[in-house]
Amino acid sequence: MSAATPSTASSTGCTSTSRIPSDAPESADDRDGSALDSPPSPPRSRFAWCVTGSGHFLEEAMALAARLPDVDLFLSGAAEEVLPLYKLRIDALKKQFRVHRDTTASGVPVGRLYDDVYHTVVVAPATSNTVAKCAFGISDSLPTNMFAQAGKLGIPGIVFACDTEPVVVTKSPHDWVTLRPRRIELANVERLREIDFCQVVCSPTELEAALTARLNELSLAWNTSSS
Repeated sequence: MSAATPSTASSTGCTSTSRIPSDAPESADDRDGSALDSPPSPPRSRFAWCVTGSGHFLEEAMALAARLPDVDLFLSGAAEEVLPLYKLRIDALKKQFRVHRDTTASGVPVGRLYDDVYHTVVVAPATSNTVAKCAFGISDSLPTNMFAQAGKLGIPGIVFACDTEPVVVTKSPHDWVTLRPRRIELANVERLREIDFCQVVCSPTELEAALTARLNELSLAWNTSSS
């Protein structure tokens, strides 16, 4: 769902060491240096946080991302449209995160997974459209490509799914909206739970708990300097 129709939520693998070819097309951030001109990262040292076009709990999700150590953002085209509607500006995000944008047909930034940079892939919040695609193995956006390839590499994924309860009150950019997800949306969430290397969460509280558990597994901690 887009910001115009807010998405909702309530409270196997093959490995590869291939790299992006040197003549691969550049993304927008390859050209402006906001994401790729930073020093190389140690193996599996970073979070990959994928943002879709959902506005539901978007501000809360981004606040959690800001508290994590070493996070890269992967934005869908819809995310780039929706983030400013919630006063989350891309230029401001670049000051805190490495930002990768969905500007290539082949999803060039996904190649960073093959470089063994990321230990965890988060999709939060995930629209019902993204949930459906991930549940059925469709990869046609940067977040869905990241999710699929992470699973093939055995990298754990956490998806903050939308449309998980029969009735949800959600915040749109201008008002509060009551939505009633259809059976197909609810069924897709359940199907997503069966996907390898995927943990589904349904609220900011559950997302924070899942991230805390993952940090503990990695012997990492939340940043204390961000609120």
